[in-house]
Amino acid sequence: MLLYVTLGTRDLARAIAFYDPVMATLGYTRLVTKDVEAGYGREDDVRCRLWITYPFDQQPATHGNGSMLALAADRRAAVDAFHAAAIAQGGQDEGAPGLRPYHAHFYAAYARDPDGNKLSAVCETPE
Repeated sequence: MLLYVTLGTRDLARAIAFYDPVMATLGYTRLVTKDVEAGYGREDDVRCRLWITYPFDQQPATHGNGSMLALAADRRAAVDAFHAAAIAQGGQDEGAPGLRPYHAHFYAAYARDPDGNKLSAVCETPE
């Protein structure tokens, strides 16, 4: 359903330093780097699925309350690694890895990036 997601930043270098190790925990790498944006995806994908960018209108980037990007993880260990990497790279904890009440195998972790964007990694397969 989703083609790609864009998250704003106020400092692209800081964002790249955060997202490179965090996205790697889920098998994504930075595929594109430009002066105003960085794009992440899987090596075999036809396009970047996540863009970190300075806002097009040249106003400061802000985050929305209630907005969140949920990223698929293949294993629960990847969710754990995602959360640990996010915190290690200066992110804020928004919910430690664990099962959630949405269904029996919904294993997720939540963090905010240095710009305040809320991220989640979710594994929906049984351990």
